Amino acid sequence: MTTLHAGASTVGLLTAAVWAPNLLSLFVGSWVDHQPRKRRLLVLADVLRCAVLLTLPVAHVLGAITLVQLFAVALVAGLGQVLYQTAYPSFFVALVRRDQFVEANSLLSGTRSASFVAGPAVAGGLVQAVTAPMAMLVDAVTFAISAVLIGRVRVADPPVADGGGASLLGRARDGMALVLRDAYLRASLACATTINLFNLMAGALVVLYASRELGLSPGLIGLALGIGASGGLAGTVLAGPLSRRIGLGRTIAVGAVLFSAPFALMPLAQGPTWSRAGVVALVELLSSVGVMCLDIPLNALMTAVTPDGIRSRVTGAFSTVNYGIRPAGAIVGGLLGEWIGLAPTMVVAAVGGSLSVLWLLRSPVISTRTLDDLRGASVSPGA
Repeated sequence: MTTLHAGASTVGLLTAAVWAPNLLSLFVGSWVDHQPRKRRLLVLADVLRCAVLLTLPVAHVLGAITLVQLFAVALVAGLGQVLYQTAYPSFFVALVRRDQFVEANSLLSGTRSASFVAGPAVAGGLVQAVTAPMAMLVDAVTFAISAVLIGRVRVADPPVADGGGASLLGRARDGMALVLRDAYLRASLACATTINLFNLMAGALVVLYASRELGLSPGLIGLALGIGASGGLAGTVLAGPLSRRIGLGRTIAVGAVLFSAPFALMPLAQGPTWSRAGVVALVELLSSVGVMCLDIPLNALMTAVTPDGIRSRVTGAFSTVNYGIRPAGAIVGGLLGEWIGLAPTMVVAAVGGSLSVLWLLRSPVISTRTLDDLRGASVSPGA
């Protein structure tokens, strides 16, 4: 975006385009529920994202890259992500036992955190060395590798949901009603949606703020974010023991606050270059610990209360609201950044995101200590 000299509002709109396809998650998930081969859908999603990302280095070589293409790539890649995330839950439960949900999510999140540590640093170096479009070539290759690895996994396909002859629209409506009716899922959705709204306000502007306000180079920004992302590794190690000590629900609440609050520190970045970069790294580190303390127990809880056969539908319903709010957050963040400034926007986002914990306080989530406490939850598709 710095190559095309984009402003805060344009950055916000492009970030919104990446998340906009999530508004279709409810319908995609309802369709995926009735597909017998979920693993093939995961492979297809990776291949789609690989192909669309490859268009960027090609257009760069031809000197034809434009903002229109960037928006198109963001939308198609976002659609591939929606397909992947709705097919994934059934794949996960086919591989993992219920009593391993927290441990398995910790291990998977640890892998993801490791990529977050290396990714920004490598990306920043690649952008500085060979430009951003060519760095997308590496990103495309990673999706190709993912497709190959997933394709080699041998797992029994879960049974296809019996929709009783219901239409796609009917199944989608039932999926959304189920999420809104269940006390656990409803509170989790409200909390996560609030976090995503405010965190995307800040997240869409972090690189722009570090570049324009703090005067950091792309390589140094990538290094700072990479160092900070190591907090995710710490979070994956901490989430399990913390959940056992204070309970799943309270760990989710701690994660919700810690995920958002650090953005308020960003305006404090002053002094020499190392100090400014250090604040960026610290904000990312604390937030990364928070997101793992939030995601790991929350994903385990949601997986435990969702019946087999309708997991993609429930995931789609959840994602339509939870991720669908992200474009609004990115757009509001961009507009607010131009109106009141980037630093005040960071503070507003930190406060708003931290208040998401209020949704949990009057729900059964906050008192949940272990997955065994969820046995009374009723989210039957026929309820």
